[in-house]
Amino acid sequence: MNIQPDDIRGLQAAASTMGLQLPSMAYIVGSVVFSIIGFAAWRYGKKQQQPRVKWLGIGLMFYSYVAYETWVLYWVGMGLCVALYVWRNE
Repeated sequence: MNIQPDDIRGLQAAASTMGLQLPSMAYIVGSVVFSIIGFAAWRYGKKQQQPRVKWLGIGLMFYSYVAYETWVLYWVGMGLCVALYVWRNE
C-alpha cells in the first residue's frame, strides 16, 4: 500500500470538517513506546506481586488517552518511567 501526500491531506481535511485533529507521528510513537513500557511494568509488577509497579504500568498504558499535547505525553511518560525506576524494588 502506497500512501500519497494528497491522501494524507484529504484525511486531514475530512477530519478537520468533523472537528477532529489527527495526531502527529511523534505523538503516535510516544504513545506506543510508553504503552509497551507500561505493559512490561504491569506484567513484572503482577508477577513479582508489587502493586505499586503494577499500577504505574497501568498508568503508563492508558494515560496517553488523556494527554492532549505531544509535550505533555512525553513529560508525563518520562515522569512515570522515573517513578518506575525509583520504586522498582520496593
